[in-house]
Amino acid sequence: MLQHADSDMPQLLFTLSSIYPSQQRNHFNTHMSQKATHNIYHIKMDIHDYYNHQYFLFLFLFLFLLLLVYLFRLADRRGKKPCEPTNWPVLGMLPAIILNLHRAHDYLTQILNDCGGTYLFKGPSLCNIDMLFTSDPANIHHVLSRNFSNYPKGPEFRIIFDILGDGIFSADFELWEIHRKTTLALLTHAGFNARLESTVWGKVETGLFPVLDHFCGGMGLDLDLQDVFQRFTFDNICKLVLDHDPCSLRVDMPYLPCEKAFSDVAEPLLHRHVTPRGVWKLLRLLNVGSERKLLKCSRAFTEFIYPHLNSGGGGASMLRAFERVYREEEMGSTDGLRDFLKDTSLNLMFAGRDTTSTCLTWLFWLIAQNPVSERKILEEIEDEFGKKCFTTQDSQKLVYLHGALCESLRLFPPVALEHKAPVSPDVLPSGHYLPRNGKLIISFYSVGRMESVWGQDCLEFKPERWITRKGGVRHEASYKFPAFNAGPRTCLGKEMAFVQMKMVAAAIIYHYHVELVEGHPVVPRDSIILQAKHGLKVTLSKRNS
Repeated sequence: MLQHADSDMPQLLFTLSSIYPSQQRNHFNTHMSQKATHNIYHIKMDIHDYYNHQYFLFLFLFLFLLLLVYLFRLADRRGKKPCEPTNWPVLGMLPAIILNLHRAHDYLTQILNDCGGTYLFKGPSLCNIDMLFTSDPANIHHVLSRNFSNYPKGPEFRIIFDILGDGIFSADFELWEIHRKTTLALLTHAGFNARLESTVWGKVETGLFPVLDHFCGGMGLDLDLQDVFQRFTFDNICKLVLDHDPCSLRVDMPYLPCEKAFSDVAEPLLHRHVTPRGVWKLLRLLNVGSERKLLKCSRAFTEFIYPHLNSGGGGASMLRAFERVYREEEMGSTDGLRDFLKDTSLNLMFAGRDTTSTCLTWLFWLIAQNPVSERKILEEIEDEFGKKCFTTQDSQKLVYLHGALCESLRLFPPVALEHKAPVSPDVLPSGHYLPRNGKLIISFYSVGRMESVWGQDCLEFKPERWITRKGGVRHEASYKFPAFNAGPRTCLGKEMAFVQMKMVAAAIIYHYHVELVEGHPVVPRDSIILQAKHGLKVTLSKRNS
């Protein structure tokens, strides 16, 4: 506008010069120039005032919005605990969840501790992700035991955990019964313990000791002990289920896509719980973000397992038994057999790898900070066995080590969350109402850290709390200590896991001293499986004979 006014001035002056005499023209020119300058000044001032008004309008609206947010938070927080998230219009409590996703388990535990053990998280409007979280033992007992039939895994679980297929973890009703009976028969078979012992001790001799010896050769090499445990348990469970040892535990630590996929798959599955279904399905369709990682993991599982499946069940007695049941129960077509065996194998491998490796990781982190407990475990091993390899039955003599493992499982349960959905509406013992197919999340992580359940010393590592006055193992109710789940879905491999963990822990503690690498952060990963986010970096030194 200003440019236009300036450009018209020469033309105007030229036109006037042809009409008026020079003296009059000079006077008129001066007058017109002053008038034009005056007009331009006023135009500039008008524009300046316009933008000033716009600026103050936006500033006013911004401050007004802040005031509304403050007043809403003030009203929403009335009667609430300081840690409780704000329930925003439209967004619900999702902003608080996103802001605390990097410490999801501890954030949830803080809320549950302050709010009586049960809390309803409100998701965004129309997204159907409202979730009732609980760590109340009475609620856990009700859901997992007393009213078990009303709480199957449910369709929502199978959608979120579609990677598990029709395996025991996602199966319900008749299919779950078939999985349970077949697996239980295999684990209680007369020859299974002998096979377990030979597999574990064999891997200790040929895989574990060579790797540990290499890293304590006096060069001060750092070792990720979590990676060692994951490879150890991966090799063992593959041998037991598929009759195939992938030999991932070697000095050169080879990269195996399937072994790595077990660690990568857990975090995206947690994110699916707090992401609207339409959003993560779109990410999967576009093959981006966490869904891209899940698809990559699924492909790695399939490419690893399928070559070991044949008409004989992959050469392993476990799979032959499941194949026989599949045919006897007429569960599907012959074409569906390979998918059934693949899903079964994958679920068993998840159970055999993650529970044991995760517990061992946190056990060594805890005892590295508690030298008194380490000394007691070492003395117990020396008194009972020395250098000898012990059997499944003999492992029961390691009472203090058993208590240390239970403390590790209490504070860091391998499976941090359990997803449930009632078939019929229900009211929990805490008084909270659950509609049909409502989302219920049981936080096993939070249960072990509740002062109301374990006392004021609940965050302390005390193996003694698991030992009776007579020196035996103290047993706690599964709804108070749900590290292996509870009720009919209690982990069938619980005893197998304890035996394997005792064998590995005893072998390492007897021969090596483990020290944490100074400055290395050790925090739980925000995922379904409670691994250490950055691994467990340690240095090793051999004990004197």
